[in-house]
Amino acid sequence: MTIPSITADTIAPIPRWALLQRQIFATLDKAAIEFADRYTRPDGTLIWRDRWPGMDGSDDPYEGFMNMPLFYALGGSREVYDRSRVIWDGITWQWTEYGQIHREFDAYYDWMHHGESNLFFYFLGLADPHAPKDRQRTRRFAGFYNGEDKEALNYDAEKRLIRSPITGSRGPRHVQTAEDWSTHREILDNYLPPFEDLPGIDRYGMKTPWSDDATYAEILARINQRQSRGDVPLNLGATSLMTHAFLYTAEEKYRAWVLDYLAAWEERTARNGGIIPDNIGLSGEIGEYNDGKWWGGYYGWRWPHGSFSLLEPMCIAGTNATMLTGDMRHLALPRSQLDMLWALRREENGQQLVPNRHYDEGWRDFRRMHPMYGVYLWNVSMAEEDAERAERGWARDLFDAVNPDYHGYGVTNGGHMGFNGNTAQWFKFMRGRYPDYPEAVLEADLKTITEQIATYRLPENDPETMDHYRESMTIHMWQQLTPMVIEGLAQLTLGGPMHVYHGGLQQARLRYFDLAAERPGLPEGIAALVHGLTADSAQLTLVNTDAGTAAELVIQAGVFGEHEFTTANGTPAAGRWLRVTLAPGATAELDLGMRRFANRPSYDTPWQKAADGPAPIRGREA
Repeated sequence: MTIPSITADTIAPIPRWALLQRQIFATLDKAAIEFADRYTRPDGTLIWRDRWPGMDGSDDPYEGFMNMPLFYALGGSREVYDRSRVIWDGITWQWTEYGQIHREFDAYYDWMHHGESNLFFYFLGLADPHAPKDRQRTRRFAGFYNGEDKEALNYDAEKRLIRSPITGSRGPRHVQTAEDWSTHREILDNYLPPFEDLPGIDRYGMKTPWSDDATYAEILARINQRQSRGDVPLNLGATSLMTHAFLYTAEEKYRAWVLDYLAAWEERTARNGGIIPDNIGLSGEIGEYNDGKWWGGYYGWRWPHGSFSLLEPMCIAGTNATMLTGDMRHLALPRSQLDMLWALRREENGQQLVPNRHYDEGWRDFRRMHPMYGVYLWNVSMAEEDAERAERGWARDLFDAVNPDYHGYGVTNGGHMGFNGNTAQWFKFMRGRYPDYPEAVLEADLKTITEQIATYRLPENDPETMDHYRESMTIHMWQQLTPMVIEGLAQLTLGGPMHVYHGGLQQARLRYFDLAAERPGLPEGIAALVHGLTADSAQLTLVNTDAGTAAELVIQAGVFGEHEFTTANGTPAAGRWLRVTLAPGATAELDLGMRRFANRPSYDTPWQKAADGPAPIRGREA
């Protein structure tokens, strides 16, 4: 295969953003291994408790290490990737022994938490799409949700619904027990009540005594009566699992499932007068177990987070379907719900606020709209209408400058999670209104990384001596202490927002391969900055920070090769890949013409097709 090529030998002063990028790569190459050495054993298991009950928590250890394979795919060291594989296997085995995981996938939980834990697994596809274990796991996991696996019949293909909000490798969980929620009770004490009719509980308050046995019994009874059966919008997160399978295999059944399931929710929304219902019964009826109400479902319009828990999975599903087809009409559902909420806005103290929750008497909890949903859509569509959705009611105090505080539930309609908190600020940079953003976000990330390293080194965070039983929140210790802060690297090099945290695939305009090493990511010493995007072009600066060594890399159009180059600096350069040779100390300014969504998305690399990987291993037949 012949790849168009370009050579750059222009020597220029190395910009500060390029030096900061390479400093972060160098720092994390070491810190990732140090962090792994401190908190995991050589076999990848975590130094932690000898027991962990309930259904919650298997997502949390994955979250602490999930950025390791993505970091490698950006250009981090092979050692980090190799260690991440050992850790994924170690966590999966350990939480199988605890009881949360069965057949290497959560036995049962919701798709907010499945989405979080699966990010680690999805990123392994970007790191090495030819690993046999990952390929086979992907088919098996997808089989839990398309009817192929007879032990996990989570999907009703006739009615196009996932049969419970709580699903997994053991199938739908239609009856939840007191043990299922046992490790989460003290956390939920500080949440609003999940139901409006709990005896003696202020339905508008932010305290619900789950720790009180009598209240807990009342909650469980209502969960099993109203929320444990049927479909919820949160389940749209499963479209990433199916898209992930398609990227490996190119099998149409996975693509068709994504489109069909999204279409089912579009139909339900139309049937509900343009508002997506948050609970669908097993018969397909809206509000079947909830007195006919379209609100009040699990992770729905009211509890626990409000609109955030619907907008995110709608954006995930819409952008997945668009990538699989190139058809922008698949963005209609999230667009319609953003528009619906905006139409319900009201002004307070000069600010436009939109409702976040729906109670029995109507919409409540008015807040400033988070731009991130519009940004996710704009990243795929490049449509001005989606840019306008992102800019509606722009809260300057929240989004005009880099925000190093990555936990923001309650501040806006959404939050900052997993050191992924500057989606709006990146968008502002791409719109030409924040020229200092690259340095600002990299400086903030480097500061956070340095602070994280200092924190996990503290004696009180020594896993061999700390008290892991002091509170249930220690399940979050790895994601709270991780140094793997790569938001700036991902945004600036790939040219896209970081993935939707609760299970979105990493969609962006470009990615890179080291041609000489036949591995993903930027070669050592190379920095990249995507500083302009249009519907048919991308503007990219590449810098070789090594004054003594030339470098050769391949640029791919789209993280999954879904786009195609047409020109490079005005010269024809047709194809999915472009080879660039950078002289020592050289800078390349590239204006890349593109046809977006011209190719079937895949995990293909410049040297091997993903679908040509090892065939599945087949077990004995009964």
